Amino acid sequence: MFDYPVMLTVDTNGTVMVTFTDVPETITFGADEDEALLQAVDALETGLSFYVDARVPLPVASAPAEGQKTVRPSALECAKLGVYQAMVEQGVKKAELARRLGWHMPQVNRLFDLHHASRLDQIEAAAHVLGKDVLVSVA
Repeated sequence: MFDYPVMLTVDTNGTVMVTFTDVPETITFGADEDEALLQAVDALETGLSFYVDARVPLPVASAPAEGQKTVRPSALECAKLGVYQAMVEQGVKKAELARRLGWHMPQVNRLFDLHHASRLDQIEAAAHVLGKDVLVSVA
């Protein structure tokens, strides 16, 4: 769902630059491809947080080309982004979500902070009041 294709480019100094076509503000690099892809997870989470902060829809991940690598946010952040996306699709504002959950606004704000370690039960509660379920799988 949040698997974004990446473009890997070897810079003139030998490092590997990672860019995302679907999230153009997200750029990072690493000493080699493995490190660059590892750094890309954090960079992607930061890039997507700009959309959440601006309260605009998340960019849709395009289909990767044959053999193209993809990067996704961590599992917890994917769950948060899924709840955020459901809110946007339903036209629910943070204040309305707080009212439905019986929470204070700082709790809702932390829920959508992609660098805050929210509890999964809180994310599930938010999904539930939006008519959604959080599904976890290990592949």
